Amino acid sequence: IALYVQIHLKWIHNMIEINSPHEIEKHLNTPLTPSDWYEVTQEKINVFAKATGDFQWIHVDVERAKKEMPEGKTIAHGYYMLSLIPLLSSQTAKINNSSRTLNYGSDKVRFINPVKVNSLVRLKRKIIKVNLMENGGYRMINLYELEIKDAKKPAYIAETISLVFP
Repeated sequence: IALYVQIHLKWIHNMIEINSPHEIEKHLNTPLTPSDWYEVTQEKINVFAKATGDFQWIHVDVERAKKEMPEGKTIAHGYYMLSLIPLLSSQTAKINNSSRTLNYGSDKVRFINPVKVNSLVRLKRKIIKVNLMENGGYRMINLYELEIKDAKKPAYIAETISLVFP
């Protein structure tokens, strides 16, 4: 538990904090704190397959992958990797004094490089646009890149839209 607390406190200490939704614009096009590394295990891939009904062999058939896949490994579902945005994005920045943040959708998502089982990934984030809405909230466009440790190309690049309210 002590190690968890030390790591957790280190993460909080290094994370960028935005004082309020009114100050989001000050962080435009500036890299935010990268997330922690996240290990993509076969167990996690299998849980995602079960939750979504996507049992394509490239994801879940370890024995077949040993024979037929590059490097003999299964790969994670692209949508599993995309679904990590809420978990990992929460480690990139914190917007204080906001009442709620809503996922409004995605404009662009490109899967560039498959994530092999037992890889480490982390999320990089930039806020690339912010607009004040008529209802007092802010429409924020985030640019995400899911980095794969020791890989030249990211797993994906995605632009998402969030609505942030004071």
